[in-house]
Amino acid sequence: MTAAALPATLVTGASAAAREAGIQASLARAGQGGSAAVILEGLPDPRSILTPSSSLEVHRVAPGCVCCSGNLVLRVTLNRVLRRRPERLYIGLASTEHLDQLRSWLQQPPYDQLLELTPDLST
Repeated sequence: MTAAALPATLVTGASAAAREAGIQASLARAGQGGSAAVILEGLPDPRSILTPSSSLEVHRVAPGCVCCSGNLVLRVTLNRVLRRRPERLYIGLASTEHLDQLRSWLQQPPYDQLLELTPDLST
């Protein structure tokens, strides 16, 4: 892992609203003054509390298994996010079923040099 690795947190919870609330609370606790990016698994909800802004990118990937059938979509989205170099990354997952596989995938090249996985956020 390099010194410039992006802190990345995997976020799990019973609902999309709970995951988004957890991310919002984490951003507030951190006093987010820089930029952050969020990749959420699932369809957009008009009541979403995470609003894209100049300091917050919000991306969505179709619901499904992000480490199996959704791997390519997640990889493309993640690569786009990494090119913009945010200061923090959250990945919200609809299910914990393959959480260990996703974590393992993110710890392999090239992501092992680009990301620093922080403790998971369970909402």
